[in-house]
Amino acid sequence: MQSGLPVLVLVGRPNVGKSTLFNRLTGTRDALVADYVGLTRDRQYGRGVTEIDGEERSFIVVDTGGLMPESSDPLAALAEEQAQLALEEADHIFFLTDGIAGRHGSDEAIASRLRKLGKPLTLLVNKTEGKARGGARGIAVSDFYALGLGEPEPISAEHGDGVPTLLRRVLGPFPKPEIEAAEVPGEVRVAIVGRPNVGKSTLVNRLVGDERVVAADRPGTTRDAIRVPFEYEGNAYTLIDTAGIRRRSRVEEVIEKFSIVKTLQAIESAHVVIVVVDAHNDVGEQDARLMGLVAQRGRAMILAVNKWDGLDPGEREQTKYKVSLKMPFLDYTPVHYISARHGSGVGVVMRDVKVAYDSTMKDLPTPELTRILERSVDRHAPPAVLGRRIKLRYAHQGGSNPPQIVVHGNQTDKLPVTYKRYLANEFRNHFELKGVPLVLSFKTGDNPFKDKKNVLTGRQIKKKQRAMRHFKK
Repeated sequence: MQSGLPVLVLVGRPNVGKSTLFNRLTGTRDALVADYVGLTRDRQYGRGVTEIDGEERSFIVVDTGGLMPESSDPLAALAEEQAQLALEEADHIFFLTDGIAGRHGSDEAIASRLRKLGKPLTLLVNKTEGKARGGARGIAVSDFYALGLGEPEPISAEHGDGVPTLLRRVLGPFPKPEIEAAEVPGEVRVAIVGRPNVGKSTLVNRLVGDERVVAADRPGTTRDAIRVPFEYEGNAYTLIDTAGIRRRSRVEEVIEKFSIVKTLQAIESAHVVIVVVDAHNDVGEQDARLMGLVAQRGRAMILAVNKWDGLDPGEREQTKYKVSLKMPFLDYTPVHYISARHGSGVGVVMRDVKVAYDSTMKDLPTPELTRILERSVDRHAPPAVLGRRIKLRYAHQGGSNPPQIVVHGNQTDKLPVTYKRYLANEFRNHFELKGVPLVLSFKTGDNPFKDKKNVLTGRQIKKKQRAMRHFKK
């Protein structure tokens, strides 16, 4: 069992609810969901969090395309390949079936295939909401004992029935992920991620000053996440070089995939993430998706546009325009145009790594936070709601890596998104937080007199009685 985040893989025939369960486990709507067979073709990766014995436990969940063993469709064969890659990465498999449609021939073929893997597996019977235990629900589940995969578990991916219990049972035996190299005080863990062949290993070698990892002009050279400890300007670092994979599919189309599981685990253990893109290639959706994973986890981030030395002035201007247009996370992310091979710009990247680390681990004093909040409200007060002013009273730090600020007041749930962004920018600018996604949360304080009974004095009682007698006349 690995020391990183456990990997849960969802498999099953089409339209049994895998994407719905993926969205429920990750708390997102990243996976497409529709009543249409074969909608998901590719692997979809996400990070989920659940609570076990009062502690948060993180995990990686992978949604796969629907398996259709009997189909001759080339796209179905491609989905099968993607599912097989996901199954090789799995620590636990969730095999989803449809409790409404019942057992299907494809379920039996998939079950036979999964038995040969010998990996931990749970058979899930989805769409059992509204069926009481025993009765109709028992009939729906009993049909799947014939698959020979142990006791089927009834769930509802759409409504969440049975999902928390399932996660507690499956994730409970996994060890808590180790924060690697934590025994080195003050060490900064830096993950270097990106598509294949963008120069990640070359950048590691340039920073370390040695050929510590194999670098070649061929995708797939790095097969696993490699950790390289080194010292830079008196500070201890560990660089995590992640793998990139390129494979050729059966439809003869070259598809690039970075090893997302290894990348997510590297991001999880890092303080700062350097996202490397190739200036010669189109900076696009896959790079933006990777940066989205980093932002979702709240890690400090730096964008390094590599192979800058080989572009003429016109190409450089075009690349800068594409980066600014397609990267939606650049409002707080430093961008550097570098050449890992020749070393130009690399020193500036490392200086920003140190700044980003200091920012993400910074202590934010409560009195100073409250002063900034009061100053920001004086400059630009929040809008009134139905004639009532929104009052923001004080702020304090709620955590670090990333820095979190909790703002207390009344009617905070009515604050517009634009005003929250304004406050985040005010805090960020004052504390000079560079390269980190600042997390703001808002809490509305309860009325301290809400449940208190107003006890009248004897004099007040007599006054009230006189007023009532006067009113009756």
